[in-house]
Amino acid sequence: MELSLLILTLLAGAGLPVQASVNATLARHVGRADTAAFVNFAVGTVALVGWLAARNVAIPAAGTLVRAPLWAWTGGLLGAFYVSVITHVAPRLGVVVTLALSMAGMMLASLALDATGALGMAVRPLTGARVLGGALLVVGVLLVRR
Repeated sequence: MELSLLILTLLAGAGLPVQASVNATLARHVGRADTAAFVNFAVGTVALVGWLAARNVAIPAAGTLVRAPLWAWTGGLLGAFYVSVITHVAPRLGVVVTLALSMAGMMLASLALDATGALGMAVRPLTGARVLGGALLVVGVLLVRR
């Protein structure tokens, strides 16, 4: 596996607890977690527009976009749900417990997606090591919650 992909993924993951903390602070200032999540996505949209413009990336034609399966459009909804929930619960549960629970959910869903090849993903067999890794994450959630 390419080292740069591993490092990039590690950095993206490291950004999640920072994002949870930043958004929780913003929520305290604006009075609502969902409003802070909205601001988060607005800033992210502006950043992505700037990134795409700087890289001179063309917007896909409408015909190309409408050919995507309906479920492929739900990523933004799931992202909004995730950011809103994390923004709401992080100040109440703490960042460690919040992200540990989040990672356990990610791992369980990931195991199911890989094993079934659902949502266009390649099938990757459910092995004992993968199940053990998921179980250890769940145990980790229990330990950090204590």
